[in-house]
Amino acid sequence: MELAEYQTIRVAACDLNGQMRGKRVPGGYARKLDDGAVRMPLSALNLDIFGADIDDSPLVFETGDADGMLRPTGRGPVPLPWLDTPQPLVPMSMYHDDGRPFDGDPRHALTDVLDRFAQRGWQVMAATELEFTLVDDSGKSLRPVRNPQTGRRTGAPGILSLTHMDAFDAFLSALYDGCAAMGIPAQTTTSESGLGQFEVTLNHQDALRAADDTWLFKALIRGLARRHGMAATFMAKPFDDDAGNGMHMHFSVLDAEGKNVFDNGGPEGSATLLSAVAGCLQAMPASTLIFAPHANSYTRLVPGAHAPTSVCWAYENRTAALRIPGGAPAARRIEHRVAGGDINPYLMFAAVLGAAITGIDDGLTPPAPIKGNAYDQDLPQLAPDWEAAIDLFETDPFIARAFPKGLIRNLCMTKRQEVRLMADIPESQHWKTYLGTV
Repeated sequence: MELAEYQTIRVAACDLNGQMRGKRVPGGYARKLDDGAVRMPLSALNLDIFGADIDDSPLVFETGDADGMLRPTGRGPVPLPWLDTPQPLVPMSMYHDDGRPFDGDPRHALTDVLDRFAQRGWQVMAATELEFTLVDDSGKSLRPVRNPQTGRRTGAPGILSLTHMDAFDAFLSALYDGCAAMGIPAQTTTSESGLGQFEVTLNHQDALRAADDTWLFKALIRGLARRHGMAATFMAKPFDDDAGNGMHMHFSVLDAEGKNVFDNGGPEGSATLLSAVAGCLQAMPASTLIFAPHANSYTRLVPGAHAPTSVCWAYENRTAALRIPGGAPAARRIEHRVAGGDINPYLMFAAVLGAAITGIDDGLTPPAPIKGNAYDQDLPQLAPDWEAAIDLFETDPFIARAFPKGLIRNLCMTKRQEVRLMADIPESQHWKTYLGTV
């Protein structure tokens, strides 16, 4: 069925918090999307987590809240399997009227970083591992999800348990069907250590496509969970005394001949890999705001709680922030393990890859890889709290080389507004803000 034949379709761009901002439009608009027929205020990509304008935002008060043009990214259209009425989604990016990319659009930030690799004739390949938690949000407090087979609440971890996955088979099978329909390359699913927690791995592919798929996958998970009588969340820490949700990113870089530039034929990796590691380490403290963008994010970043908090790297060591996995040298890659599941995928990819290419450009050398448990060692740390993370992100020279000035300004204004507003909400009620938004 042609896109124009649908009664309505959806168009949406990604805002700074990773939320979809857009419109439902007649199917006939499909013929006009490339021409910028759909317009939306530039400020729509610079809203806080509650969906409100940013106080004193220059996008509102200095420009008169000017419109921008939405144009297709090239990723869509994709079906939305959780809806009763078929309404394909066309992912969009924001542009100024003169055709310039809007620098407050997170996807543009990533394409700018990837262009730096392309200038060397390189292509970044990436994959993500995403953890999420199925929960019951029907009461006054967030509770563990009920087992669909027994009706009883999930009360124990189900690490790698096939029996636990059997209980949620209807949801997980629908998830694979939805991924296939949307063109999202879902690979393995595992039952994780949290109550009702699962991890899904997406396939290694072009980095921009991987970020697109990660953004769409998060929407798919939340939508399908509702159809199955549950809620799903990527909150970094749904329950204080339970495991948090993380997102690991794997990446490698191919040259024009398809050779992995991180491969030197041995387990240690090439000098290019080491420079990329050094760049990621140097940018890591100031990138904390990207890896932990919300108030709830910082309840996950506790030393010893399976979330890396030390700025370090290692070979085959899951306590390190950066891990170089083993395996065949041709598949040598970097695994970035810091981020929570509540991140904006485009900003996460841009921060990590921007740091890596800067390290390569500058020929940086990393410190020696650690050995043993990173939590037991005296190592540099991530930003200690939300406000410190904002301050570091705003002023760090490495960040300024990865992100445009407008995006840095907009994100810091957004997060400072959220700091003020979240301070007035009891921490026990933060889940009501974050459950369906991150």
